[in-house]
Amino acid sequence: MTKSFPGMRALDDVTFSVTPGRFHSLVGGNGSGKSTLIKVLAGVYRADPGGTITVGPHARGADDITPAWSHQAGIRFVHQDLGLFRALSVTENLLGPELPRAYRSIDWRAAHEQAQDVLDRLGVPVAARRSVAGLRPAEATLVAIARGLRDADTTGVGLLVLDEPTARLPHTEVDELLERLGTLVAGGQTILYVSHRLDEVLDHSHSVTVLRDGVHRTTRPVEGLDRRELTRLIVGEERGILHKRGPAQADRSATPVLRVEGLTGGPLHGVDLDVHPGEIVAVAGLVGSGRTSLLETVFGVHGHVSGRVLLGGRPLRRGSIGAAIRGGAAYVPEDRALHSSFHGLGLEMNLSAAGLHRYMKKGFFRRRDELGDATADITRFSIRTVAPDTVMVNLSGGNQQKAVLARWLRRNPRLLLLDEPTQGVDVGSRAEIYEQITEVARGGAGVLLVSSDLDELLHLADRVHVFERGSPVACATGSAITREWVVNTLFHSTEDQ
Repeated sequence: MTKSFPGMRALDDVTFSVTPGRFHSLVGGNGSGKSTLIKVLAGVYRADPGGTITVGPHARGADDITPAWSHQAGIRFVHQDLGLFRALSVTENLLGPELPRAYRSIDWRAAHEQAQDVLDRLGVPVAARRSVAGLRPAEATLVAIARGLRDADTTGVGLLVLDEPTARLPHTEVDELLERLGTLVAGGQTILYVSHRLDEVLDHSHSVTVLRDGVHRTTRPVEGLDRRELTRLIVGEERGILHKRGPAQADRSATPVLRVEGLTGGPLHGVDLDVHPGEIVAVAGLVGSGRTSLLETVFGVHGHVSGRVLLGGRPLRRGSIGAAIRGGAAYVPEDRALHSSFHGLGLEMNLSAAGLHRYMKKGFFRRRDELGDATADITRFSIRTVAPDTVMVNLSGGNQQKAVLARWLRRNPRLLLLDEPTQGVDVGSRAEIYEQITEVARGGAGVLLVSSDLDELLHLADRVHVFERGSPVACATGSAITREWVVNTLFHSTEDQ
């Protein structure tokens, strides 16, 4: 399979096979061609002439794949955005336009029974009558998988493609999902699993295909493969292997960049916390612990009932994003697509979005200067793109994330707020983002980081606060931050500590 875009080749003569009834992982760095390959399989993109896709008895030229043919061939997709209607029931999401009818209305009793039969057959522990809005993330993902496989008995689903299904799951639910996937494979289902989480690939896959720069590097059994070697195959060099960063250079005698005093509002209750110049402070916690609410409240997205937020020793006005930005704060949210990336605009516009005033002169917008700065940032942050005005949606997730981070670093913030900064980012881009975060701290800014990635906490953090029910319940510094400490603190109640 080969796929070209103007100015670049996203896939270059890629050839590999997936054995039926196996758990096969597809890995590679951001921009390696994984998403392009999946879109060709789905009929969203048409490949260049010459390639062939074969699924069981179905074969077709890669340049002639349509969504209808892909579905008929038995390929089903579950994307990161699950495409579920949260306001509707599990039954309605599973059956959709195929809801059974009696006379001129829907036969809800039959519909719920039919949906429950599908769920039970696939081992999904969810009641069909429940609202999707009330499901845990892992349950919602399983419902999306069940929707794809509901007609497997009659039409024969040959290949289930899962694109980063655990990217937004809390650690407590990842194992639950992977266990269910293992059960499906044991029952004969073939899975093509796309993930940046190498431990999942190594622990649950039978085989793995590695793409790098649009080229097929290897397809091999996972047995005998370790994390270091898989990382080398993905990034092609040792820089992707992460090591603990050096000791903090924080000036604890200086006025804290950020001080939070008795902060109460929303899920937060009496939060006290500070971040000093040059320090990376991390916040860990399970879903609903108040981690994201802390960042949003500091940045002014939400107001608060009581307490204070001080930036550089000066109190910030409640609920004012403008005041936070003027005070030197920058915020990279967790949901890039929803809250920080302008998908329909060019890369250069995304980069300049937090500082448009610098390009205005005598009532005119200096477009040439904007493109020049974008070109410089593309080099500085290693953003892989054809041109500085490439539409943002056409960049890989890791390159989009680097662009969002670059946007805020243009402002030289004194406080950088990061919520899951490497979620859905490959190991190579992750190393580059870590370098930028470390450089920000080395330059004297403070960093407040929210992450559910244990390796990220161990690699970056000078200090880790564990939150539970809106309050910090434990803190560790330096060498006391260990995997065992984080896990034990996260998964034991306050009474057990």
